[in-house]
Amino acid sequence: MNRKLLNRKKMLCLSCMEEHEVEMVSYIDKNIFKGVSVEFPAEYYYCSRTEEYYADEIQMCANDISMKDAYRQKQRLLTSKDISAIREKYGISQSDLSLLLGWGKKTITRYEGHQVQDAAHDTILKKLRDDPEWFLALLDLVKESFTESSYAKYRTKAIRIFEQERDQYLRKAIFAQYARFSDNFEYSGNVRLSLDKVVDVIRYFSNAPQVIKLYKVKLMKLLWYSDTLSFKRRGHAITGLIYQALPMGAVPIAHDSIIDLYGVDYDEVELGDGTGYYFKKSVNEQYQSLSKEDMDILDEIIRVFGSCTKDTIIHAMHMETAYVKTASRAVISFQYAKELSIP
Repeated sequence: MNRKLLNRKKMLCLSCMEEHEVEMVSYIDKNIFKGVSVEFPAEYYYCSRTEEYYADEIQMCANDISMKDAYRQKQRLLTSKDISAIREKYGISQSDLSLLLGWGKKTITRYEGHQVQDAAHDTILKKLRDDPEWFLALLDLVKESFTESSYAKYRTKAIRIFEQERDQYLRKAIFAQYARFSDNFEYSGNVRLSLDKVVDVIRYFSNAPQVIKLYKVKLMKLLWYSDTLSFKRRGHAITGLIYQALPMGAVPIAHDSIIDLYGVDYDEVELGDGTGYYFKKSVNEQYQSLSKEDMDILDEIIRVFGSCTKDTIIHAMHMETAYVKTASRAVISFQYAKELSIP
C-alpha cells in the first residue's frame, strides 16, 4: 500500500486502546458504490502496534463523501465541492438555493454531503452554474419567497457575474475576428489588440466634459484619430484596433461588439434615421491601462474634435490621406499616419 504520512500525534489509539504516538495517513482506497467500483483518497489513523488502520467519526464522514465524489466523477455528475462552488459563486445559502430551485429545504445540504443527486437534478445544477441569466430568471419567479435584502443581494451578485461572464465570451469573439491580423502590425499600429485599453479610451472620451454628443459614429472616428496620432508621434497606436474604410469614415473591426464590452456605458436612443448609441459618463473614472502619454494623445484629440458634430468629424475623416487612398471597406494602413492632418 502506497500511503502518505500526514501527521503524528500522541493520543488514545482506538485500535490497541493505549496512549501512544499514532500516525495519520492517506492512501487511495477502493470500494463499490451503487454497483460501481471506485478509487478515492481516504484518511485513516495507523497503529504500528497492531498494524491496523482505523478511522474516527470525522474521518469516516470525510471518506464517505470522498468515495461518493469519486462515484460522481465517474458518472459525470457534479461533486459535492462543485455544488458548494455554485452556492459560493452566487453567494447564496443552502436553504435559499433549494428554495430558488423549488426543492426540499435540505436538498442542497444533502447534496453537499452524503447524498448523490440524480441525473435530472444534476442537469439543473449544471445549467445554474453555467447560466447566471437563468439564475436571475428563477430569482424573479420566486422573489416573494425571499426577504427584500436577500433578493437584492442575490440579484446584484448574479447581474455582476452575468456581465463579467458575458464579457469574457465577447472578448473571445472579438479576438477571433482579429486573429487573421495577429502578425500584421501595419494594420494594428505596431501593437497587439488590448481590449482593456479600448474600454478605457472609450470611457476617457465619455467622461471628458469637452466631448459633446458622443454617439457611436463620432466615437469610432475619435478612436481612429487617437490611434493614428499616437502612431505618428510615437511609432505605435494605443489600442491595437484595426480600422476599415466605410462610407462614414474609419470604423474598427468588430465595432458592434466593442461597444458592448463590460465597463462601456451607453443608452440606445431613437433617432430620425434609426437607433443611435449615446455614450454616457462612466461611474469609474480610473484608467489603469492608459499611460500619461496615452492620455496626452487623447486630450489632443478631444481638443480638436471634442466639440465637433458628427458631420464635421466625418468630413474631416473623408479629407484624410489614409481614407482617400484606401479602397472602400478595405483595411486602413498606419503607413499613412505621417500625413495625418493633426501635427
